[in-house]
Amino acid sequence: MGLSVEDLIARWLGSPTTIRTDVLAFLGLGLALVVTVHVLLRKREVGGAIGWIGLVWLSPLFGAALYAMFGVNRVTRRARKLRTKPSNQNAAGLRAEPMEAPLPAAFRPLDHAIRRITRLPLEGRNRVHPLRNGDAAYPVMLEAIEGATRSVALSSYIFADDDTGRAFADALAGALARGVDVRVLVDGIGSGYFFPGIYKRLHAAGIPAGRFMHATLPWRMPFLNMRTHKKLLIVDGRIGFTGGINIADGNRVARRPPHPIRDTHLRIEGPVVDQLTAAFAADWAFVMGDELEGEAWFPPLQPAGDTLARVVTSGPDADIRKIETVVIQAITCARSSIRLATPYFLPSEMVTHALALAALRGLTVDVIIPRKSDHRFVDWATRAHVDPLIESGVRIWLDAPPFDHSKILVVDEAWCFLGSANWDMRSFRLNFELNVELYDADLAARLTGFLREKMTERLERSDLARRPLPVRLRDAGVRLALPYL
Repeated sequence: MGLSVEDLIARWLGSPTTIRTDVLAFLGLGLALVVTVHVLLRKREVGGAIGWIGLVWLSPLFGAALYAMFGVNRVTRRARKLRTKPSNQNAAGLRAEPMEAPLPAAFRPLDHAIRRITRLPLEGRNRVHPLRNGDAAYPVMLEAIEGATRSVALSSYIFADDDTGRAFADALAGALARGVDVRVLVDGIGSGYFFPGIYKRLHAAGIPAGRFMHATLPWRMPFLNMRTHKKLLIVDGRIGFTGGINIADGNRVARRPPHPIRDTHLRIEGPVVDQLTAAFAADWAFVMGDELEGEAWFPPLQPAGDTLARVVTSGPDADIRKIETVVIQAITCARSSIRLATPYFLPSEMVTHALALAALRGLTVDVIIPRKSDHRFVDWATRAHVDPLIESGVRIWLDAPPFDHSKILVVDEAWCFLGSANWDMRSFRLNFELNVELYDADLAARLTGFLREKMTERLERSDLARRPLPVRLRDAGVRLALPYL
């Protein structure tokens, strides 16, 4: 007697356990193949590509899930689609001529390269004034907001709902009540993921505000890894503030907060402010789908000083790795000295090799990092990262507390680069960042003097060698997570 159809199906399928094993094996093989193809076509870093492929073949389901969350860049197409008009345009949308000034011959190759990297002109006739800590920056920023007549644009990674944050929220609400156009962007994580107190305060006051890449849906969680780290304030399209200072009580160092954070900011006037406004407008369009246009945001700008300046933005979109590329170019073009300060120092091998080669060819290369930062894992990884630099002649200096969050680069005591980008792979490749390059010998001299004051405790190779073996293993292990620290 023949088998029934039901018997044949049961014999072919087997037990439920067999079904699950076969299906999972088939699914894992398919996912591994799909991820491998995607990595081969999309990932340019050989080490990263090998790591992802190895992980997905060793653990197909887990590896594919991690790759879907953290390995796929979903930002590029959307960011390019919503990019606003280029900077330095007048109210009619016509591109105005940049106010350029003569550049010393030694810096012309650097200018040529950065012009091609950014597609922005080097603007002359700007005035730049450095501000130290929130104690100096906040009063000037609040005064500018309170004097605004047409527009205020504010973007901050951390905008805390504390005394400082409430003072800014009140000033923004006051500007809105006067009829000023106000726009605010806060990061979806830095300014509170689950309890965004300042965002709720701004929303309650009727202030147009957006949360950058904030998502609670599981399939949007990859955006957790890509933050806007920019700090921008532009008032009436004429006065700009940018640098490293967030909006929080901790930056008021003179008030002795529990966890003080020193930092450096810039007040800028002149034609380059237009580039700052364009950077904010691109982010606003990205988050809100709304373009900022007209003279309230892009007024005609007059000369204000003698500094040449240009904005450099970077992010995992059309601007990917631009700040890192500018840094490498500046190091390559340096002739006598390179001095930098950064709160976190975990650059890529390309940047590390560029610094090492600069020291080997006889340049003075000084790197200033905190003796103790606010992220111990970064400190551990840094100790495992700097030995080749020290061996090449790069001098590593440990800055005494309190923690300094400044990001400053001075080349040949004439070219300066300041902004939001830390010297790590997260800032250079994952975050949305903004720096300003400045050709100003007087400013460079001031910044060099400031950096020299920090060069009191030098990190030597012997200090690294004295670490016990368990500590060295810990530091080296943490360093493997370098792209995400």
